Amino acid sequence: MATTDRREALRGARVVLGVSGGIAAYKAVEVCRRLMDAGAHVSPVLTQGATRFVGALTFSALASEPARTSLYDGPEPIPHTRLGQRADLIIVVPATARVLAAYAAGLSSDLLTATLIATRAPVVVCPAMHTEMWEHPSVVDNLATLRRRGVHVVEPEAGRLAGGDAGTGRLAAPDTIVDAAGAVLASRLSLAGVRAVVTAGGTREPIDPVRFIGNRSSGKQGHAVADELAARGAHVVLVTTTDRPAPPGAEVLRVETAAEMQAAVGAQRAGAHVVVMAAAVADFRPKAQAATKIKKGDGVPDVILEATPDILAGLGAAPVAGQLLVGFAAETAGGRDALLAAARRKLASKHVDLVVANDVGQPGVGFSHDTNEVLIVGADGSVTDVALTTKTAVAAAVVDAIAAHLSPPPPHTSKELT
Repeated sequence: MATTDRREALRGARVVLGVSGGIAAYKAVEVCRRLMDAGAHVSPVLTQGATRFVGALTFSALASEPARTSLYDGPEPIPHTRLGQRADLIIVVPATARVLAAYAAGLSSDLLTATLIATRAPVVVCPAMHTEMWEHPSVVDNLATLRRRGVHVVEPEAGRLAGGDAGTGRLAAPDTIVDAAGAVLASRLSLAGVRAVVTAGGTREPIDPVRFIGNRSSGKQGHAVADELAARGAHVVLVTTTDRPAPPGAEVLRVETAAEMQAAVGAQRAGAHVVVMAAAVADFRPKAQAATKIKKGDGVPDVILEATPDILAGLGAAPVAGQLLVGFAAETAGGRDALLAAARRKLASKHVDLVVANDVGQPGVGFSHDTNEVLIVGADGSVTDVALTTKTAVAAAVVDAIAAHLSPPPPHTSKELT
């Protein structure tokens, strides 16, 4: 991606610039100035440690608004929430070992760490510390945790350090940091112009007005995929059985049964570049629904089942030129090889382009959990293993695969990444 494209992505973006307490804090002043030159709206947040190295007044004079240093002393009652919700990007320059540890552990001990935890915006951390600290197992583990959650890391350089030492740990150059920030924002718009239909949640097939046949799906993974697609600029139509929040700007269609979901997806499919069938659609439904509640005193009812429509197979049987079709497979496979075989069978039988398969019999995987572990299997033979991680991180991996398989890209996509 060209430097001009990265800088253009910063124009008009709301950037929270976090500054923590290390000697490299003085370089954050230059990062602030360059962000402003690129047209970003910069909101500085300094930790108390940072104010021992640089003054809040310096950032207030250079940035778009006054620097904040406290959770409690400003005019806003909940500044971390406001900052986190409004941000398009958060950059931490420098990111000390303390801030990295607090962020990884979810400790909101000051305004900066509280803002990091209160945002859904992409985060870029720029570590700077002595070599011994940079190589310490706790720092290595904390950075691995943050990377797994989707945090972007601008690694330090080798060079002269404070106190006359030399080694790895020197803060990356301001230009490198600003370019990385622009690249993250540009990548978040890499699917601009893409229209995506996403299904989420478990369908409910009524037995009577109060009972239904369903499954354990919470809709978390499907909603996370919709969130990630929207965050990268796609227009999302979300067909969901849940009341979970939808991404801003998405079209939301609430459904309950497999038939309702089939109708909604069929109506929205035309013009979509990708259809992601993340919902757990019930395989069976009662042939007849009782008009009133079945009473226990009436005896045990005979509930005769019939198959629900196979929405994914129907879509695969009637392909739309240039449209990517993604299926999900929740299995109790008994190992990676069995899961991969099941995913490949589904690829062939349903005529889809990608299958995201998981083994819901494993601890922490799939239904109702906040974590997941999946194989992303392509009809082109590609296989991507995503180890146990958050459903947000899994969604990012799924959307990465979608972006790689979209062919040809929409003609009105605004940015092209290299």
